[in-house]
Amino acid sequence: QVQLVESGGGLVQPWGSLRLSCSASGDILAINGMRWYRQAIGKQRELVASITKSGTVYYIDSVKGRFTISRDNAKETLYLQMNSLKPEDTAVYHCYAEIIKPITGTSDAWGQGILVTVSS
Repeated sequence: QVQLVESGGGLVQPWGSLRLSCSASGDILAINGMRWYRQAIGKQRELVASITKSGTVYYIDSVKGRFTISRDNAKETLYLQMNSLKPEDTAVYHCYAEIIKPITGTSDAWGQGILVTVSS
């Protein structure tokens, strides 16, 4: 119903910056909150940041002050600006959308994932 496609990942040196984008399509009016997750090799998936439709944000402690989540509802795009990157930020990053419809209730959508590698 909702499709999410991430872009903007790649290889970056420590203290460098990247901006991830997540473009949504499909039943975009049903999208409520959106999130960025990441999963590093050998570790569980973790929530990095989230944003409500009204703009309230949350960050995991390890990225506070370095990452900024934002969304452009008109452009149907979610962003994650990542500054001062550290090797421990290396992971596959996934975009997530909370889908809410009056009759069917809550569901979700996931992007395919995009690799961010922070290495010197």
